[in-house]
Amino acid sequence: MGGFGGMNIGQLMKEAKKMQADIEKSQEELESKEFEGSAGGGAIEVKVTGAKLIKEIKIKPEVVDPDDVEMLQDLILTCINEALKKVDSAQAASLGKYNIPGIM
Repeated sequence: MGGFGGMNIGQLMKEAKKMQADIEKSQEELESKEFEGSAGGGAIEVKVTGAKLIKEIKIKPEVVDPDDVEMLQDLILTCINEALKKVDSAQAASLGKYNIPGIM
């Protein structure tokens, strides 16, 4: 028997390839999902993919104030960051089960 807890190197390689395929499948599934964020009580909404690409931004007309552009900018940033945090959380949940140091 080999020095890998009773596994031979062939079995270890087979397990590593299976794990790699499982990780790739999990990443593909995550990238195909959409995540939403909102700010200002729903005045701004954003959709992003699991690949962190912005798909859509909705801004309610009543939140657009030409005299307060900074507030609108802050709401948009808050909204996008909320959606991206959801992607990060989903990624950690999806790939965390593999417990491989250095992967995340």
